[in-house]
Amino acid sequence: MSKSGTTFGRPPAASSSAEDIAQFVVEAAVSAPSVHNTQPWWFYGVDHEIGIHADDERRLAIADPDGREMMISCGAALFTARVAMRYIGLVPKVRLFPEVGIGTLVARINWDEVVAPVEYERDLFAEIPRRRTHRGGFDPTPLPEGIHTALRDEVAKQGATLLMLGDEARRTALAGVVEAGEYATRVNSARARELAKWASAPGSARRDGVPPTAYPARPDRIEPDFSARDFAHGHGWGLPPTGDGRPAWSAGAVAILTTEADRPEDWVTAGQALQRMLLFAATYGVSAALHSQPLEIPQLREFIKGQFCDGACPQLVVRLGVTSRAAISVRRPVGEVLF
Repeated sequence: MSKSGTTFGRPPAASSSAEDIAQFVVEAAVSAPSVHNTQPWWFYGVDHEIGIHADDERRLAIADPDGREMMISCGAALFTARVAMRYIGLVPKVRLFPEVGIGTLVARINWDEVVAPVEYERDLFAEIPRRRTHRGGFDPTPLPEGIHTALRDEVAKQGATLLMLGDEARRTALAGVVEAGEYATRVNSARARELAKWASAPGSARRDGVPPTAYPARPDRIEPDFSARDFAHGHGWGLPPTGDGRPAWSAGAVAILTTEADRPEDWVTAGQALQRMLLFAATYGVSAALHSQPLEIPQLREFIKGQFCDGACPQLVVRLGVTSRAAISVRRPVGEVLF
């Protein structure tokens, strides 16, 4: 879920062929964030319709047995596809889970109306290839004034809620829960093996998973300490230290993305809200770090729900801040996911 470095070709006109439109839209959609960069999706394009399927073979069978994180990932791709369509002037009409009995068909997007995009939509599209998800601490630079309220509003537009934890005691307590989730992942050999499957070695030609260019070789010391995933598994892979010698990095602003219910539709909603928030934040130079470890442990997720969310369903723990460090991710080519 890091900066991909992707650039898109010349955008098609709204009157272009369905094939050209699908190619452009899916090229943008695959830049969406996904858990461990599993990219658990595939697409089809027919006349005036693009469909998004969840790729169950890429689901994390141990960490994500119900497919919640897979559906969040697909929701992020869905929102990205919508932004790409608006960029070329198409008005997307989305139907979630349109076929009873085909649970992997997440959404169908149709269009029959052309309206020029507004500046806000063009700005979001520009951030799709530049968006960066950060794995580490943030610079001490304060966030832009009013950004907390603006981000809450963006998430609410998708039917989700962003709970900002302004109290230091609550932030520290949540950091402890994230640490417990990370510890549970590391000591469980099956979970550790599943994580290792999606962490490629330096020089790998893989176009999925988390490459060493997407995380620091040595975990940052963050205050309060939000534990990071151990993708390198002791191999020493990752980006070299910056050498600035600072004793600790900032955790940034801390939030929990929640939904009222906990059905597949709500997970897709959370994914759309997440990507909307990430792209909007990126327009202000704000990056995000995502923590899913404690939400993969049922007991810890239930604890977060009761202690931090007033009974709402937690879907992601998010940290927001400013960083000068850039990470590079990878994506599968469109030809592998568009049919």
